[in-house]
Parts: sequence; structure tokens; C-alpha cells
Amino acid sequence: MSRARNHLRAALSLAAASARGVTTQVAAQRGLSAWPVPQEPSMEYQDAVRMLNTLQTNAGYLEQVKRQRGDPQTQLEAMELYLARSGLQVEDLDRLNIIHVTGTKGKGSTCAFTECILRSYGLKTGFFSSPHLVQVRERIRINGQPISPELFTKYFWRLYHRLEETKDGSCVSMPPYFRFLTLMAFHVFLQEKVDLAVVEVGIGGAYDCTNIIRKPVVCGVSSLGIDHTSLLGDTVEKIAWQKGGIFKRGVPAFTVLQPEGPLAVLRDRAQQISCPLYLCPTLEALEEGGPPLALGLEGEHQRSNAALALQLAHCWLQRQDRHGAGELKASRPGLLWQLPLAPVFQPTSHMRLGLRNTEWPGRTQVLRRGPLTWYLDGAHTPSSVQACVRWFRQALQGRERPSGSGPEVRVLLFNATGDRDPAALLKLLQPCQFDYAVFCPNLTEVSSTGNADQQNFTVTLDQVLLRCLEHQQHWNHLDKEQASPDLWSAPSPEPGGPTSLLLAPHPPHTCSTSSLVFSCISHALQWISQGRDPVFQPPTPPKGLLTHPVAHSGASVLHEAAAIHVLVTGSLHLVGGVLKLLEPALSQ
Repeated sequence: MSRARNHLRAALSLAAASARGVTTQVAAQRGLSAWPVPQEPSMEYQDAVRMLNTLQTNAGYLEQVKRQRGDPQTQLEAMELYLARSGLQVEDLDRLNIIHVTGTKGKGSTCAFTECILRSYGLKTGFFSSPHLVQVRERIRINGQPISPELFTKYFWRLYHRLEETKDGSCVSMPPYFRFLTLMAFHVFLQEKVDLAVVEVGIGGAYDCTNIIRKPVVCGVSSLGIDHTSLLGDTVEKIAWQKGGIFKRGVPAFTVLQPEGPLAVLRDRAQQISCPLYLCPTLEALEEGGPPLALGLEGEHQRSNAALALQLAHCWLQRQDRHGAGELKASRPGLLWQLPLAPVFQPTSHMRLGLRNTEWPGRTQVLRRGPLTWYLDGAHTPSSVQACVRWFRQALQGRERPSGSGPEVRVLLFNATGDRDPAALLKLLQPCQFDYAVFCPNLTEVSSTGNADQQNFTVTLDQVLLRCLEHQQHWNHLDKEQASPDLWSAPSPEPGGPTSLLLAPHPPHTCSTSSLVFSCISHALQWISQGRDPVFQPPTPPKGLLTHPVAHSGASVLHEAAAIHVLVTGSLHLVGGVLKLLEPALSQ
């Protein structure tokens, strides 16, 4: 595997060198100071991202994590050391007025709501989130917008040089990818003098590198569920313990209604360190006596995230003594697992405006393009996929009926990564009654060397394609009663032509006529859209795209359909790749 990674990295370096007319590998071997300055400004950002990507596979760090996994204090101390080497101390982070948010599902949406609410008050906001969808600079936002390529480049090289200058024999010179970006976000927010920073936890809480934050203004925990079990534990109670690790003594924290077990764990964690923990009232309770709250994000599950965001913003305003918000007081003693209920208040006009204006791409997002409607949601846990299914089915019920005479076709575009259980996720998607299920890796093109933001060195192409074939097998097993084995036969590769544009399925008796595997997102979208999306107009489809019988017959159905409804889910990275192709402006 390491040899394959080296080949990928070598190919990437050579491609970049040829584009700039320099030998990047040689420069990298001579050290950062010898890295050539690109002649074109547009290349400078890509160079920074390429260098950042080399931190994805820091073998020394991976070994360090294995040794330290059982000792979170050691991991946090390592992060504090990186912070100190970068020129900051943990005390400096106290000046950021941080809102720290964790959870299994909805924590990104909660952060987006919170940031937009507080921005509507005229405050200068910082926002750190993960992962990115199209460009890595999306992870660090100021006033709701990703920092510019120029700003990203400036802060990246400043931090990189500083860490290079302060390395010694006793430490790894560079932190891995996510830790580097976390450090960079802190520097950006301090230097750009934001009024507050909304910081989304990466994974878990107690062990997460963002948890070097010592004095947040307020903390939040969104809905809990099962995810990242290899790191966080295999029960929701164990995961709740990890999430509660962001609680700090005397710092108010809020959570939404959770199952009894994990809620009790959060309560106990809070009580042990004297953290005042409150249970959020529902959005309905806050709407009493006033007009309904309009949300910028679709889906019934977003109401829970919005309710949490309102409490976080309300508490932040109180703690900062801004706008006469007053002191935080529970609305009444809690009877539910001894948790007090957070205040019930009338949302202000600024809060209403913030909720209505919130945008968070890739989460319950709809793009309507002629006969095609794309439904994009990066759900990747059982509970979030269930919420996604409810949203998708409700959206279909409320749709306008097409005027054309052709059929309506439903297509699933799916991928899952990490330690998720794809069979369980796919089973939850069955009630949507898709006509076709399409699987592909999180790669926009077969070769992603043209865009550093989309590169991933942690897996090989063979690995991700095999995983897609496994997803197809799971789907076919769930859908085997609809299989038509007679249609399946391996495509005959054309002499000298590509053979992996559309991957052949496994043995005929396991296959359903409704599932296909493509080698990249671009090829999957070309097949699904059939040239009928007015924005996504790729060049002539590559040879071999329709050699498979199901691909050929399905193309005819899609070409004649009066409406095509496409649900893209299972992975935020997949959604990001789709958005990159459907919304070219996001790459500008």
C-alpha cells in the first residue's frame, strides 16, 4: 500500500512540476526554503494545497497515535506543543470567544445556523468546520465566506515555515492534515480579529485536537448516534462520553433531547466537572406567541439543530453582555434525567434573519436543472440517513408533476467510506424505491491530479473501486428479487480503449438490473444526466461508458424521462465531488 501511495505521490509531483516547468520533487528534498515561487498567482494556492496534502500520510504521526490512543492527555499535550511551536499559547485562544460544538449528526448545520445568527447582529465571525466539499479553504470561513485563496496561501506558508524552523530531533516536524488546519484556523481568526469563532469538533471531543480550547464561551452537543466506532466506541453511551469531553468547568453547555442512556452520560460528565448543562426546548416552544421560524436548511431534523443554535447564540450574547441579553437562567428545573431546561425566549429579528439566511451546501440541498432534480445530503450514519430518507420522500411528495409524457425516474448515487456499515445504510435507503442505484468512488475524475483540493493519498484507486463493488453487492442482495440475470454479461473491452470506465459486476446470479458501478463521479453524472443538465455539460462521453447492457438500456430510459430525481448521499466527500461538477462557480 505504501508503494502505491509513493507511486501516486510521484505521479502527482511530476504533473505539478511539468505544469510549472520545475522539478518539485527535487525542491521538496532541498527543504521548504527551496520551494519554487510559482509564476502564475492561480498556481500558488494549488501549491499550498499540494503541500498540505502530503500531511495526509504522515507515517510518524500515525505511529504516534497508536502509542497514545489510550492517553488523551498526551495527545492534547502534543497539540499544545504544535501550538507553541507555531507561536501561540493556549491562553491566546481565550481571546477568540469560541463557541465549541460536537455531536454525531447535525453539528455542522448547528454551527452554520449559529454563525449566521450572530453574523446577523453585525459581528465579525470566524467558522472552522470539516470536511470541505470542493476547496479546502471552505474549512476556514470569515463572515460566512471561505477565506480567499490569497489569504489561505499566506497563512499556510507562514505556519508551515514556522513549524519547519522550530522542529528538533525530539518531535515530528509537521502535524497531520487536520491538526495543521486547526492551528491555521486559530492563527487566521486571531490575526483577522474576529469577534467570535464557531469551532466544530473533528471527531469525538475528548481526544479531538480542537479540545485544547480551555475557555470557550459556550459549548453545544447535537444529536448523538453511532459513528467512528473504531475511535470512539461501539455504543452510543461510549460515544456520548467522548462528546462530553469538551465540557469545561463553569462554561454553559447545551444539548438536544437524546436517548436516555447517552443523555445520562452527558449529565454525569457535566456534573463531574461542574459544567452547567441545559436541555434545549423544542423549536415549537420558542415559536409560541410569534410567527413560525423559517429555516434556510430543509428537512424536519434541521429544527433540532436550529433550536440548539438559538440557545448557543442567545447564551453567547448574554455572556458577552451584548444587546442587553441579561443573565442566563433556566426556564424551570428539569424533570428529565435531572437536566434543567434551557430558557424559552422570543427569538429576535436578528435571530430570525440568521436562521432564514443560513446556507450549508451539501446538507439537504436541492438543485433543480430542467428535468433533473439533484438532492444532495452528506448523511453517513444510520440516524442521519434515516433523516435524509424522510426529507427526500417528503420532497418528492411536494413536487410538481412533470408535464411531459415520459416516466419519472429515481436514481441513487451512493458511496460510503471509513468504518461505516454500508449494508445497514443501503437497507435504510430501500424505501425510496429507486429505479437505479449507482456507485462510484469520491473522485471527480479517474485522475484527480488537476485539482489538489480533491486529492486523497490515504487510499488507493483499487481500494475505493473494490469498495464500490462491495456496495453494489450489498444493494443487489437487498434487491435480489428484482434481478434479471439474463441482461448481465461482461463488456468486451475495446482494443486500446479504457476498461474501467464502467466496471463489470460480479457473477450474474448476484446482480440486479438496477445497479451500476462507475470509476469516478464525472462518468456517473454523465450517465445519469444524459446531457440534459443545462449546467453540467461534459465533453463527449468516453468510449466504453455504455457498453454494459444495463447502462445502455438505462441511458434510453433516462433520456426519455419526464423527470429524474437523483439522491446523492452516504458521504460528504461524494457530495462535494458532485457539487464541484454541478456548480463550477464553487471552484473559482
